[in-house]
Amino acid sequence: MSKLPADRTESAFEDYKAPYTTNQAMVEANRCLYCVDAPCIKACPTSINIPEFIRKIATHNVEGSAKTIFDSNILGMSCARVCPVEVLCVGDCVYNEMDVPPIQIGRLQRYSTDLAFEKGWRYYEAGESTGKSVGLVGGGPASLAAAHELRRLGHACTIYDKNDILGGLNTNGVAPYKMKADRSLEEVAWILEIGGIDVQSGVTVGKDISWEDIEAKHDAIFIGIGLGPDKFLKATGEDLNGVHGAVEWIDNMKLGPVNLSHVKHALVIGGGNTAMDCVRELCGLGIENVHMVYRGDESRMSGYAHEWSAAKQLGAKAIWSALPLAYEGGGAVKTAKLQLLDGERKPIPGDVIEVQADLVLLAVGQSKLGDSLHHLDGIKTDWGRLVVDENQALGRKGWFAGGDASNGAKEVVNAAAEGKVAANSIDRYLKGGH
Repeated sequence: MSKLPADRTESAFEDYKAPYTTNQAMVEANRCLYCVDAPCIKACPTSINIPEFIRKIATHNVEGSAKTIFDSNILGMSCARVCPVEVLCVGDCVYNEMDVPPIQIGRLQRYSTDLAFEKGWRYYEAGESTGKSVGLVGGGPASLAAAHELRRLGHACTIYDKNDILGGLNTNGVAPYKMKADRSLEEVAWILEIGGIDVQSGVTVGKDISWEDIEAKHDAIFIGIGLGPDKFLKATGEDLNGVHGAVEWIDNMKLGPVNLSHVKHALVIGGGNTAMDCVRELCGLGIENVHMVYRGDESRMSGYAHEWSAAKQLGAKAIWSALPLAYEGGGAVKTAKLQLLDGERKPIPGDVIEVQADLVLLAVGQSKLGDSLHHLDGIKTDWGRLVVDENQALGRKGWFAGGDASNGAKEVVNAAAEGKVAANSIDRYLKGGH
């Protein structure tokens, strides 16, 4: 795998949530009520036994605490940083019903998993070889979680990824104030230390090697290809310099240098979580005027409210109920014309405003890649999303999928959960089950 360049723009960011010291972790762990019914566990897609790992911190058994986390989620280190805990485990903490600050579960999870990495604690080894081989297409969280579980079960694994570095969006898409690319690669290396996972990077399946050839080489297939390129809105001037897809721009910012010296006015089009990340990143990089342009009002945003609240604290503003009509400038974008919309998101005739914009990022979704497998018998898609059953199985014998390719665009923790479910389903299939 390639090395990361030292001059990455993401390096300008500090941690948004500082790590706990030992004393802070002990104080917070001792606040936990260790609930019998533990709603926080139910809120976690990987079902980490949260009261147990917190109790182990409180009793000075951090090594055991980290193992409890990794037993359920091998990507527990990154998930501690990137999970939207406010709407998952922390959001379901019983303290919320008592008008008491909830337990900071994510920060406690980070404390344990970071210490495990720092101390070099190793918990898992590959199982006895079954003689079976699994090909995993895509090198993101779903495939990594699946491959690690499959190795514990004794199956050989080969990961094929079009990129030169693994980690998927954990490496090239996560907001750097949550986790930087080098930290993601540290987790990738930690997962691969189990051994027996061959990595074929820089390989695009369907182009450099056919799907049929992959199938012939392996006894089972896992598809974790994520999502495709950014979508655009077909507004006039989208081909101007300075108009970018949001995911592409984030990738460039995280993995290399981007020049923002000329940017004083930036627009982010969209109201989802990618748009929130872009807004916060642009503010954090010192852009003077950052506006989010969304077709609805604040109450209808799909992005998390806590992310927008943080963006506003950084100085971000919004232009509600608007869509871009055109971008203008002499070769590079300088202004944007926005069509204002009514409460039904319909254009208000003649109501168009013009705003300055040296940079425009479109965060209006990504294409889905499932249709690239449509020629294979048994593979079903729903608007480009791979259709799987409760075992993450596709309709083609021996084929399974997980992560954004099948769930449409959820969290890293969902990908980790689906990868593990798929691995155990693959294990049953390879042993003659269903």
